[in-house]
Amino acid sequence: MAKSAESKTSKSTPAKSRTTTKKSTANGKIKAKSNAAENLREFLVDGLKDLFWAEKHLSKALVKMEENATSPKLKDAINNHKSETDVQITRLEEVFAILDEKAKAEKCDAMEGLIKEGEGIMEETEAGAVCDAAIIAAAQKVEHYEIASYGTLIAYCQLLQEEDAMKILQQTLDEEKSCDSLLTDLAISEINLEAASEEK
Repeated sequence: MAKSAESKTSKSTPAKSRTTTKKSTANGKIKAKSNAAENLREFLVDGLKDLFWAEKHLSKALVKMEENATSPKLKDAINNHKSETDVQITRLEEVFAILDEKAKAEKCDAMEGLIKEGEGIMEETEAGAVCDAAIIAAAQKVEHYEIASYGTLIAYCQLLQEEDAMKILQQTLDEEKSCDSLLTDLAISEINLEAASEEK
């Protein structure tokens, strides 16, 4: 997800206790630090920074997807999710504030790769139903990454009793799942069928 939690400090824990204490055993396993529970909160913040970067860059990528889509329904779905994504960025800022952390974006390698793959797919398909099917495929890969990421952070919030943050993240998770479901329905009922018919 993000950089190792052991390289950072938290407002709730003195930097001194963050000293790396990794010890390799004979079989290569790394012994957990004594403050592992506190590091979960730090890893949560790392994950938020990851998603903050991801959502900001996805917002721009969705504009390209909409421009390259030809199906009016797909264009509408992408445009609606672009609006949701912009709201989700604001929500992440709220979560940072709740955790008393500065809202900071750190490069998300996973999202960068998914966006690049999506652009590559659009370059490799002719405009029309096939390209629309490809756009849905690329968009759903993004949705599945986000669903996994938000779900993980919600689980961390629950363990750390950060209920307010958890509720806000849950709103976004619900939207991501809804978008994924909408794209699936659109692909199955219309776009994939049209793309297949172009083969005949």
